[in-house]
Amino acid sequence: MKDGLGLGGEYGAMIGRIKAQGGERARLGMAVLMWISHSRRPLKVDELCQAIAIRIGSSDLCNDEIPAISTWLSCCQGLVILDRGGSTVRLIHFTLQEYLGTHPDLFDKGHSTMAETCLTYLNFQHVKNLPAIPSPGERGTPFLEYSSLYWGTHMRMGFSDRAKKLALELLGQWDSHASAKYLWESVETGYPSYSYPRDMPFTALHCISYFGVADVADTLIQMNRWDVNQRDSAGMTPLIWAARYGHEAVVRLLLRQRHIKPDRLGGDDGRTALSWAARNGHEGVVRLFLGSQFVNPGSIGRLWGAPLLVGQMFGPRYINPDAQDRFDGQTPLSWAAKNGHEGVVKILLQRKDVNPNTSDTRYGQTPISWAAENGHEEVVKLLLEQKDVNPDSSSKFGQTPLSCAALNGHEGVVMILLARKDVNPDSSSESGKTPLSCAAWNGHEGVVKILLERKDVNPDSASKFGQTPLSCAAEKGHEGVVKILLERKDVNPNTPDAIYGQTPLSWAAKNGGEGVVKTLLERNDVDSNIRDKFDQTPRMLAAENRHDKVVELLLAQRSRCIC
Repeated sequence: MKDGLGLGGEYGAMIGRIKAQGGERARLGMAVLMWISHSRRPLKVDELCQAIAIRIGSSDLCNDEIPAISTWLSCCQGLVILDRGGSTVRLIHFTLQEYLGTHPDLFDKGHSTMAETCLTYLNFQHVKNLPAIPSPGERGTPFLEYSSLYWGTHMRMGFSDRAKKLALELLGQWDSHASAKYLWESVETGYPSYSYPRDMPFTALHCISYFGVADVADTLIQMNRWDVNQRDSAGMTPLIWAARYGHEAVVRLLLRQRHIKPDRLGGDDGRTALSWAARNGHEGVVRLFLGSQFVNPGSIGRLWGAPLLVGQMFGPRYINPDAQDRFDGQTPLSWAAKNGHEGVVKILLQRKDVNPNTSDTRYGQTPISWAAENGHEEVVKLLLEQKDVNPDSSSKFGQTPLSCAALNGHEGVVMILLARKDVNPDSSSESGKTPLSCAAWNGHEGVVKILLERKDVNPDSASKFGQTPLSCAAEKGHEGVVKILLERKDVNPNTPDAIYGQTPLSWAAKNGGEGVVKTLLERNDVDSNIRDKFDQTPRMLAAENRHDKVVELLLAQRSRCIC
């Protein structure tokens, strides 16, 4: 069982033995395998015990029908074991999961059966009688949490008419049902809402939009009981939930509604549904939004420069494809570029009303800056193909896309940008750091080498605080970068910074960088006796910070006089 290779035949034979037991033992064995292999998280033992005892469509659970752990374990013929501690249950080996995944015919409509089971449980009378805000670990209901969180996921993966009927029964009493609280606590964004009241409900329509079950969503909308634009306690509308998780069918359904407001801001971030879709790379949803506009602002909006005014004039269905978030001012294109979603970037760049140079309001970074910072080479190439993209734009802190790429060690992006004549390879940020300093600070040797090949890069440039690339690398203990920089004749190894007057050797000694100290002391022109503005030598700094090995290195080094 070390690697599980070639066990397909054995697994097939063991499953045949499970089925050959016949009757209730065969049903239990296959049910356990189905639940463990199809569950959305590891199942606790007591959860599984209740799940396999539920009769779909029944009105309540009979505790006498819950099988003993030893019973269903024996029914599985050794393919299922209890995890260490006995709290969860799992398959005997990961290759069994792979085998079951490639043989879906073993389970008759697994996901729909699990959805029906979860919904049957949630519709049990004793579950309905639970308070709307149940106590943690409500006694006698171990299956409540799992069924509350995942019934819709199983239903989306395996829809059935019976599951729909059971879902509508649950959603008809959603506001007072205990499962609503469990689900809300799971899907909530995780930070307190300052813009919206906490008592704004996560309605049945929010719930089904989150799960993405279009057939049920359509029925709920036809009931006309819920406002399609209502925000929940996190400020999210049903459309935003559907767009966020890429549920195209639900998005399409909601966009057809006459009173829908597709550009409504949601959450404390003030992000539109289109921004959520772009951020998460849902190309189909992005296309749906861009194809549903009430008016094409390519002419009017751009001419007037007031897309919000256009929206007011032509109705609430207007979608601004370049809308900035309320919190940080990022556009859909910024989000797609930041997260490397090439397909979404291509779609947005085809629009005349999308500005590829929009800077966010928090950091002042453009889409190409975000793509460069995160190393998305193909996105950077796509943006550089646009004639109106500035490849050398500066953020609020003066960092260019090249600086961002260098800081994070993205060699491919650095080479792409350096191939442009309109990119300054030696630009300074607000603090005076160049791309080389940024790369040296984080120890990115490959980027340092690439930049040093350029004649227009100063290898000894000092920031506003007087730190050179060598000083940055020495302070952070990047021995490899220090060696590369010391190979240059135009790098002064004794340059003090402007704040403390500390040399690269002082910084290395202060921080206990033994390798860097050794490398610097191998140079004949490194002075180990230079005192900083506080009259401290490198040895004194090392001793003060209790770096004994560095102190020994410096004591063994003879004093040198630089002429």
